[in-house]
Amino acid sequence: MQQSFSELGVSARIVSALAAHDIHRPFPIQASVLPEALAGRDVLAKAPTGSGKTLAFAIPLVERIDAGGERPSALVLVPTRELASQVADEIVAVAPSGVRVSTVYGGVALGPQATRARAADVLVATPGRLNDLLEREAVSLDAVRVLVLDEADRMLDLGFKPQVDRIVRRVPRARQTMLFSATLDARVRELARAYTIDPLRFDVEPASGLEGARVEHRFVEVRPDTKVETLVGMLGADGQRTLVFVRTKRGADRLVRRLAQHGVRAVVMHGDLSQAQRERALGRFESGQASTLVATDVAARGIDLADVTHVVNYDPPEEHAGYVHRVGRTGRAGRGGVGVTLVLPEQRESVSRVARLAGQAEEFTKTGLELAPPRLVYSSRRGRSKWGAPRPARKI
Repeated sequence: MQQSFSELGVSARIVSALAAHDIHRPFPIQASVLPEALAGRDVLAKAPTGSGKTLAFAIPLVERIDAGGERPSALVLVPTRELASQVADEIVAVAPSGVRVSTVYGGVALGPQATRARAADVLVATPGRLNDLLEREAVSLDAVRVLVLDEADRMLDLGFKPQVDRIVRRVPRARQTMLFSATLDARVRELARAYTIDPLRFDVEPASGLEGARVEHRFVEVRPDTKVETLVGMLGADGQRTLVFVRTKRGADRLVRRLAQHGVRAVVMHGDLSQAQRERALGRFESGQASTLVATDVAARGIDLADVTHVVNYDPPEEHAGYVHRVGRTGRAGRGGVGVTLVLPEQRESVSRVARLAGQAEEFTKTGLELAPPRLVYSSRRGRSKWGAPRPARKI
């Protein structure tokens, strides 16, 4: 029988705050993490966006800090400004009265942000802007008791590790550290070894991160001259909300213009937009004024969009972790969804390997495409490869 928040050790005041937002039963990641996190243990958890991970760290965070003491007493590092705002909103939703939560990210005035950061009990920040404040000695992290790294793999993908290292060196060693990541590859495990002490590891997701979701996976072969038309044919159904992934910022802008020529109302999201432009684009998509959002990975990874019915990989991801991140945007919270990947002839081999590693080999071949043979990736086990083949003889 599923435990309640109270049975997991959550205080009555937080349970009441959750109930006020119609949250009555914990998600699996919350049920796994909360008892140990509330006890102050370090945590390493595999949990993608949409799994309920934010509350898994927000609840113990607000339970364990003392509002009104030295500030900030908790720090949450996130890869993007959109995610910073969304995480802060979720923390505010469960925080007791008097707990101040502030965000720190680029694209807005530095001075007022620094003032709010110094007065915050909980600081939610992107690494770049927080480093700017630290270098100017505009904020101190000496009182931080709880450190959270959210979407750690994405911070590594974006090259933030040197900045994160500098930030963590400013945080007291006597702290609780919680690290959440959609994948637990070697880089993330190395990060955990450096930042945590004897962490408890939690992985409540299936191996590929997608099998437990009610998502239909499709792979569609296209030609360069039919690619846009194929996409247009997938859009526009009543109630459909589609997130389209492209590789580059320029490609995103170009695709939105071409969709407009076909009568499709789409908005764009990428790193060259100002904060105001990004907020307007999200507002139009969330309100239904535009049913299609075209985004790059960097921009979309840090936003939590509700009720996305379709994800289209207009440009296929280069690795299976990217596929999991992207398609995991739909089919959330028990709802169904559709993930479509458009495949040019020259992309068949690379996409087939992505599909295999993401657990979608059968869906890939259903469309008549052939799987490329798996590459051998050597493990540390002596004499064997990841796929069980004998290791080649070493030339001397």
